[in-house]
Amino acid sequence: DVAHFNSAGSSPPPKPVLDAQLEYLAVEANLGGYETAELSKRELRRPYAELATMLGCERDEIAITQSATSAWQLAFSSLERTFARGDRVLVARAEYASNYIAYLQASERTGVVVEVIPSDAYGQVDADALDATLSDASKGKCRLVSIVHVPTSSGLVNDAVAIGAVAKKHGVPYLLDACQSVGQMPVNVNEIGCDFLCGTGRKYLRGPRGIGFLYARGETVEAMNLVPAYMDLHGATWEETETYEPAEGAKRFEQYEVSFAAKVGLGAAVAYANAIGVDAGWRRTRYLAETLRVGLRDVKRVVVHDQGEVQCGIVTFTVGGVSPFDVRRRLARDGVKVWTSNVKNNTKLEHEREEGTPEVVVRASVHYFNTEEEI
Repeated sequence: DVAHFNSAGSSPPPKPVLDAQLEYLAVEANLGGYETAELSKRELRRPYAELATMLGCERDEIAITQSATSAWQLAFSSLERTFARGDRVLVARAEYASNYIAYLQASERTGVVVEVIPSDAYGQVDADALDATLSDASKGKCRLVSIVHVPTSSGLVNDAVAIGAVAKKHGVPYLLDACQSVGQMPVNVNEIGCDFLCGTGRKYLRGPRGIGFLYARGETVEAMNLVPAYMDLHGATWEETETYEPAEGAKRFEQYEVSFAAKVGLGAAVAYANAIGVDAGWRRTRYLAETLRVGLRDVKRVVVHDQGEVQCGIVTFTVGGVSPFDVRRRLARDGVKVWTSNVKNNTKLEHEREEGTPEVVVRASVHYFNTEEEI
């Protein structure tokens, strides 16, 4: 038996998710890929309906993508077309490396300025500081507020609703990376007020790897005429020799080729989460995470490094005199699966925030299926 504490990396799928993928692949092996997709239209439509229910949006505002990273990049590329030299993109201090690299590339291409929003005393994005910088007429026009809802380590949950209210007040598009939050906690795009939200199947949704999704607010896409940097014949129609027409809604952010078996598995995973109830799962996850934090703090030489006024299922710690990699290996020998998170690389600005912040931490991410005995 294995005690799995790596849902922030990749959760073990429940049986219905595994069965859905295996059944699809078995048919595909017999009939072929195109034929199986044609026969499985209901199963392939399922993730749109289930995600719309979970996120509180319309089905045509959901795009299924190859990963959360590709979803984020598609959304960001559509907004980058609005950037000009001296404009600003406002981001969180706990920004994930993949996103920040894209900001730096956009800055090289367009001259946009990447500005980090100050954190409050809890380490989360300071909504008042965001309001102040957006109100500063001496600075360049802000083209985007881009935030990670739950950073990859540190346990904090940024107040996405408060950030959304400020972005809406100033009429600035809002992109939310919800990779670690969708499936772990209630996420409603209308309460948050985001224009784009990206997520993945493999983490707290307990879905397959190699599949992600994007929420794209219909009215924002239409009003700003947003299209990703590159589309294929699934996301657009080649109308005339020199013209094309983007697909309606979020479909313009999709590409034809994804793992169809993973897409079916994603639908099963979101349906499973909806049936259990994300609210109930969130209550249990927070309880288990706090139980783990309290227990770890009582262990000699253990330091818990979590931040945030609201903390989630991601618990990070170090053990004095023992490498985080050795801690992980020793726990694995006893059937306890944790991971290590490279703070210096993954969330570089957080590492530089305070002297003495460890370069690498042990990350034990709990989910509702964990037990008190495992902790």
